[in-house]
Formats: sequence, structure tokens, C-alpha cells
Amino acid sequence: MKEDHEIIELYWARSESAVHETDEKYGAKLHTLSGRILPEAEDAEECVNDTYLGAWNAMPPQRPLALFAFLARICRNIACDKLDKLRAKKRSAEVSALTEELSACIADPTAAREAESREIAEALNSFLSTLPVDARLFFMRRYWYMDSVKAIAEKYGCGESRVKTSLHRTREKLRDYLQKEDIWL
Repeated sequence: MKEDHEIIELYWARSESAVHETDEKYGAKLHTLSGRILPEAEDAEECVNDTYLGAWNAMPPQRPLALFAFLARICRNIACDKLDKLRAKKRSAEVSALTEELSACIADPTAAREAESREIAEALNSFLSTLPVDARLFFMRRYWYMDSVKAIAEKYGCGESRVKTSLHRTREKLRDYLQKEDIWL
């Protein structure tokens, strides 16, 4: 299996094997990610294929530092857009619940998607770097990978109540942090 930098070079060389190598190395993870967002396996599969096309179109000019993070961002965005279209702007109960949990921290998601998205992303990255490792992992697994509380607890060998408490406290800290940074909308 090729290393990430080798796969990126294949994209830059416009080699069709770049997509094959990407699928071989990260296809299962991308299917899992899109499958957690989209209700139908066919839609998740289409999302992964669109992710490969998105990566093909983005490289060059972009040269990602972390290939999987780059692919996961593309995949997640495509899956959420597809879900919006499939549900006629209504999110599934799970995604709706996640959005509601975070809405106390980021009150206006449309503003976040527009001009302030970069500022919020930088603030979020800065905030996450201040957290203890377990709180950061719980937060990322829940809100980026959309894992259930139960799945997070199983993955890290702890109780669901510990995960719920950690997520609640992290959301409160995030809200306070964003207010101090004047990002509270």
C-alpha cells in the first residue's frame, strides 16, 4: 500500500491509479463516514465516488498535508449536501440532534458557512488544542465522525455517562471560548 505522499504525487501527475490507491487505502473509512450520514448504502457509495472526483479536481493546485483529513472533509461535505437534497432540507434525526447540541455554541450555521467559516474553524482548532486528549477525541468522534455515544464509549473502553459528561462540558467550554473570541453569533 502506498504512503500518502506517494498517492498525492499520483494525483499531481494526473495518474488514474491515484483513485485506485486512494480507494485501497481509505475507501473503507470513507464508506463508514458517508454511511453514518446517509441512510442508503447506494447514496453512501455515490458520495465516496464523488469524493474521489473532488480529490482529483482539487489536486493540483492543493497539496494536502494530511490526505485522510482532506478526503474526509470532502466526503463529509458531499454527504451532508446529499442528505439535504434527499430530505428536502430536513436532516435526519441523528444529524438534527447533533446540530441542536452544537447550536448553543454556534447559533447561526449559515453565517458559519459564509464569511466567518474560516475564523470559526481557526477558533475551533485552537480550542481543541487546549483540551485533554480524551475530551478532544470524544468531541471529534461525535461531531466530525458522527459516532454515537455508545460507539465512542466502546471504542475508548469507558462508560457512556463519561462520554456524555465530557461532551456536555466540552460544549460549555466551547461556548465560553467562542464568546471570549467574539465569535458568539
